[in-house]
Parts: sequence; structure tokens; C-alpha cells
Amino acid sequence: MSKQGKTNKVTISTIRAMKAKGEKITMLTAYDYSTALVVDEAGIDMILIGDSLGNVMLGYDSTIPVTMDDMIHHTKAVTRASEHAMVIADMPFMSYQASQDEAITNAGRLLKEAGAHGVKLEGGREVADVVRRIVSAGIPVMGHLGLTPQSVHQLGGYKVQGKQKEAADRMREDVQILEEAGAFSVVLECVPEKLAGEITASLTIPTIGIGAGIHCDGQVLVVNDMLGMFERFTPKFVKKYANLNADMKKAISQYIEEVKSEAFPGEEHSFIS
Repeated sequence: MSKQGKTNKVTISTIRAMKAKGEKITMLTAYDYSTALVVDEAGIDMILIGDSLGNVMLGYDSTIPVTMDDMIHHTKAVTRASEHAMVIADMPFMSYQASQDEAITNAGRLLKEAGAHGVKLEGGREVADVVRRIVSAGIPVMGHLGLTPQSVHQLGGYKVQGKQKEAADRMREDVQILEEAGAFSVVLECVPEKLAGEITASLTIPTIGIGAGIHCDGQVLVVNDMLGMFERFTPKFVKKYANLNADMKKAISQYIEEVKSEAFPGEEHSFIS
């Protein structure tokens, strides 16, 4: 049982019902067993294993190098920890763009081998047929519009999307196309608040915002960011609920000092014959 007393597994039906009731949906991105265990026990609705693990866990400068094997490895760890949350795994770059058959195979691996409950992929009309095929195979799909990191080179960098009328209109059309293709929800990343609100009101499926304002049906952040663990880059949309980076450095510095001064290990940490 979680700290909030939640025992029922979150499913697509749960998420849809939350949208219908106007109840906000909570989502965090996590990449490993011990972190996911804490997140799940706290009562989060959904856990995303993002391909951002390339930046946060593997030290790449983008998500593009992340492989299917990387995603399966980390997703397995997270699904072992999740008793309450619905677990969604990102489909990495070039795991669904080459062909629909390959996309279904890779999406299926994330469920069958890694235990995910659904997959997320980036794009709008250009991936609609892929979404439709994956959904028809019985695999839940979450869409992702706005700032789509796998297309960062095409977008010209990490910046807000949909500020111009033409881009905003295209996004409005794309989100409708994704809904019609069978996506059960869509992430809106770095989208102007007003546009995200209009899109949210136009859909029967929920929107999950990250840098998209208060009017989305839910919110997602990377747990490492919101806990203040990863400090090399902090996006504007991140609120830090803790400063674990400083706490960890302080603890490690104390450990170093105590080992060198022989204050640790003490008698209470040793086995005396």
C-alpha cells in the first residue's frame, strides 16, 4: 500500500475517468528501481521511463543515441518497482520511424520484455499511421507534441513551440489526428499556456503538460530535476521541491572526512570478536 493508501493499479480507464472528473493527473519520469519504488509508494499516477535517460543517466548531450536495449533495461527496473502507477516507456529515436512493422515489434518488446503498460512516441500527423497500427495491436500509445527532443535538430534547438499562428494551427490539427488514431493521452512540452489550454479543452483524451501551463489535465517532470539532483541544466518549467544535490555532496564530504580521520567505521559499525 502506498503512503497515500492507494492500492488499485492505474490503467487507461483510470486516466480517462480522471479527465472526465476534472481530477489532475500526476506523472514523473524515473529510470531505476530504487527511485521508482519511492515514486510509486508516494502515490504517483503514472511513471514515464523517458529517453531523457540518455542525458540524465548515460551522459549523452541529447536523446538521439538512446537504443531499444537501453530503454528495455531501464524499463524493466522501473516496472519491478511499480505496484500502483501506470508505467509508460518512451520509444527511442529510429525505433518507430523506419517502418510500421518495426514500430509494432519494438512497442511490443517494451510491453512483453520490459513490462511497460504503454509506450510514448513523438510526432503528429507523420506518425498517425504508426500510432494506429500500434494501438490496433493492443498496445496503449501516449503522443508527444510541442518540443520533441528527438527532432531537436530539425526544430533548431530546445525552445518553445507553437508561438506562431501557423505552428499553433498545425499543433491543434496534429493533436486531433493523434486522438483519432487512438492515442489515449498526449504530452505537450514547451507550449504556450493559452494554446495548451485550448488544445486540452478540445480533446476527450487527457493532456500531460511539461512547460505547458496550468490548464493541461496533468503534469510531468523528471524526478531528478524536481528533487534537485541533476544541476547541469535546469529548464524554466522545473520547480525544485528539494535540493538533494547539495545534501548528497554534504553527506559524501562528511564520509570522506570521517574515513580519512578514522572516525568511521566506529565500534557500532564493526564486528567485534
